[in-house]
Amino acid sequence: MIPLPLARIAEITSGALAGMADPRAVVRGPVVIDSRAAVPGSLFVAFKGDRADGHDFAAQAVEAGAVAVLAERPVEAPAVIVGDTMAALAALATAVCAELTGSTVIGVTGSAGKTTTKDLLARLTARIGPTIAPVGSFNNEIGHPLTVLKADETTRYQVLELSARGVGHIAELARIAPPKIGVVLNVGTAHLGVFGGREAIARAKGELVEALPADGVAVLNADDPLVAAMAERTAARVTWYGRAASAAVRAEGVAVDDRGRASFTLRTPSGAAPVSLRLYGEHAVENALAAAAAAYELGLPVATIAEELSEAEPRSRWRMEVTDRADGVTVINDAYNANPDSMRAAFGALDALAGARRRFAVVASLQELGEESDALNEGVGRLAGGAGLTGLLVVGDDAGPILAGARAAAGDGAHPAVTHVPDVAAAAAALEAALEPGDVVLIKGPRVAGLERVAEALLGGDRR
Repeated sequence: MIPLPLARIAEITSGALAGMADPRAVVRGPVVIDSRAAVPGSLFVAFKGDRADGHDFAAQAVEAGAVAVLAERPVEAPAVIVGDTMAALAALATAVCAELTGSTVIGVTGSAGKTTTKDLLARLTARIGPTIAPVGSFNNEIGHPLTVLKADETTRYQVLELSARGVGHIAELARIAPPKIGVVLNVGTAHLGVFGGREAIARAKGELVEALPADGVAVLNADDPLVAAMAERTAARVTWYGRAASAAVRAEGVAVDDRGRASFTLRTPSGAAPVSLRLYGEHAVENALAAAAAAYELGLPVATIAEELSEAEPRSRWRMEVTDRADGVTVINDAYNANPDSMRAAFGALDALAGARRRFAVVASLQELGEESDALNEGVGRLAGGAGLTGLLVVGDDAGPILAGARAAAGDGAHPAVTHVPDVAAAAAALEAALEPGDVVLIKGPRVAGLERVAEALLGGDRR
């Protein structure tokens, strides 16, 4: 963060100094929302959550070195009192970003693959200048401004992930940090019930390209018709990526090895280079192409892009983490989140990685699918039931549609043992009883299901 005296922070946030706060005291960062993360020079933002109220931890934050607390009511510490800490945090990030005129903001959005693409792109931009990017999926109205506030005068690139749970959300995030380059990955079924349909999802995701200036660049997926249609919604120049022959940055000759990792020729307008991904699943190709297209627009040579993509390891947790146990059991932990599209991708990766080995899967009912929830979850069950599984474990109270789909698929000729278990502990216990050396397990479900705990149990604890 750029250094700011408390008086300036109060001015930006329309706040008032309290608790004997020194207006000349300087915040140098980081800006944190967890008092345990406070360090000398930081600013602690007190949010009132469902389980805890940050105001109750103000004193601890200051004792740890925080210069002051951004709060909605007086606390036992130096503070800037504001009417709404969320709005104040956004205002502070907006002001800081506006001062960083030498920094290029790159926004990434889409229904699936945002975090992986962001991680790849941040690795690429780091080759040409200091880069900040969110940790994991810090991509909402809190995580987004917190990431922006990590930038300082040395930052050349801000690679930001933008999420939405409704129309207008991405536009608001883009106002905080106006993007120069916007990358749109896909329009899928994630949060379908929240939005009300894929067309509404497309409207929301397209807010990113609408925010681009005329001298900016929209990086669009040529293989997704709803994304391709966004070219009409931007004043920026459009560049295309994908597998289509018309894409300026594309993948040719895609092949998948026996570990489910893809290789291909990266083709650009100025040449081509081979890429061998260390990321698991063929769906990683699209994420790599999106990152490559944005990096190409920044001037990175194709050979450098290919080299970095080939060396990149998974950076964010619980996304296609593949771990081999000592007994040869392979655990695929893809439990960060799930929607019908990512489920298909995950089962595709399982098929490529498992080969002739016995395969198991642990899944849970997908959320936020609206009126189509039962039908889409039944489709997930059919997908799993037809995936050549030895055993399928469905976790949770709302497992009915997945169970019905899986059993219907079994009746069509597939023969997995379909089991309903009440919770993750029961799933882990059932798996341990069934697994034999050399088996492969896919763990995939919505974040709320907490299925990552199944992987941790199978692996003897959280190894990361």
